[in-house]
Amino acid sequence: MASSTQVNCGVNLRRAREFGSLPHIPGRTALAYNMMAVLRSAARALAVSALALGLMAVFLRNADLGRVAEAVRTARPELLVLAVALTLITYVVRTERWQYLLEPLGPTRFGVAFRTTVIGFAASSVLPARAGEVLRPYLLARREGLSATATFATIVVERILDLVAILLLLATYLLVFDPGMAARDSTLYAAVRLGGLVMAPVALASMIAMYVLAGHPDWLRAWVARAEAVLPTRIASALGRLIRLFASGFGVLRRPERLLASLGWSVVLWLVICGETWAVAQAFHIDMPMAGSWLMLALLVVGVAVPTPGAVGGFHEAFRLGATAFFGADNDAAVGAAILLHATSFVPVTVLGFWFAVQDGLNLQRLKQVTQTSEPAEVKA
Repeated sequence: MASSTQVNCGVNLRRAREFGSLPHIPGRTALAYNMMAVLRSAARALAVSALALGLMAVFLRNADLGRVAEAVRTARPELLVLAVALTLITYVVRTERWQYLLEPLGPTRFGVAFRTTVIGFAASSVLPARAGEVLRPYLLARREGLSATATFATIVVERILDLVAILLLLATYLLVFDPGMAARDSTLYAAVRLGGLVMAPVALASMIAMYVLAGHPDWLRAWVARAEAVLPTRIASALGRLIRLFASGFGVLRRPERLLASLGWSVVLWLVICGETWAVAQAFHIDMPMAGSWLMLALLVVGVAVPTPGAVGGFHEAFRLGATAFFGADNDAAVGAAILLHATSFVPVTVLGFWFAVQDGLNLQRLKQVTQTSEPAEVKA
């Protein structure tokens, strides 16, 4: 029986041929291509591991591990339990929002959407590059008979809505609740403000682009026609079909009231996430008000964006930096809180997700294969 590496390499080679980037090359040339794919995968894994280890070294560089352990031991357990409960609630909210975004594509069952959401986030906790963002639309499309490409487009809509919700919370904090954070760490504060100013037009431009794709199919057809005039027939046809399917996933944007409702779900989601952050900070006696978690959120999002499995390293250092710079936290307490906040954020969903995956006959290797081989195409149950 062929190994999983051989299967994955074979799929990559077949894809390359289908899209015209490689001729039909049997024998030794195909073997060389397979070996290069294996080497690239190994190099990527090594780079990601080195990045995670480097970030953890930065995170722990000034920590007294004995004092960190004492801070963890004396943390308030009832607030940590609250943080775990809020984490689980976020996945209920995520599922409700996703079903709302999926309505224009067809009916979906809450149980299926919830399970695939949790499995996807569990996969992102252990696999690099947020692999679960590819996995969960693939699994849901297969089980509910939807277009995989259009379903994946709803994930793109989610990410843009998330960005808008985070920017709204950050702007509200800066304009209404800011108690003079610039005086505590002017450099970091200026960086957060600059990041918000840079990302705001990006979010606006993305929303406009998705609205145009969803609401003006005639513009889309004209663009595809121009592309078909200059590209090879096979590539142009595949690209046109892909764009049309992808645009169908933006269906929620065709009606402003649905868009506002989706944004409302996103704000609720991130308020719950902020509540989890606040609960852990309070458990470690860090003087962070509830509104202060909106500022911390901006840093945590940057930390999570670092492409390590489960945001290891980036998440930890982002929280430590914000807690010490903005809220005057003791470094060892901030380190302990970062470790526990990461645990409450990632461990419950990882355990639940892999329990669901085992029930569905999926193991880690199979999940990895799916994220590598699933293609943006029509998938029927």
